[in-house]
Amino acid sequence: MYVDGFVIAVPKDKLDAYKAMAKKGGEVWKEHGARAYVECVADDVPYGELTSFPRAVQAKDDETVIFSWIVYDDRAQRDAVNAKVMADPRLKEFMNNMPFDGKRMIYGGFETILQV
Repeated sequence: MYVDGFVIAVPKDKLDAYKAMAKKGGEVWKEHGARAYVECVADDVPYGELTSFPRAVQAKDDETVIFSWIVYDDRAQRDAVNAKVMADPRLKEFMNNMPFDGKRMIYGGFETILQV
């Protein structure tokens, strides 16, 4: 498997808007071939002295942390799916109306080394 992972800070008063955006985004990714699309909101995420999820995205007091990932068969499929998603006109709606500060997003692609 190949996984794209994301960590963002979302204003608490925009969480419903984020959920609606994520639901539509998940439908687009799955329609274009992603195996899974998962969004999680912070529940037990302490603010660390040196590092932590909140520190990583510079979360403010009125924000919560979202941790999400998208699963693919492999890197080649991920690249093909993402090309289709980025060309999908439905995504433009998201890009012009994101309910969070995209500059503080942490993201990357990961090759699976172990699955139990």
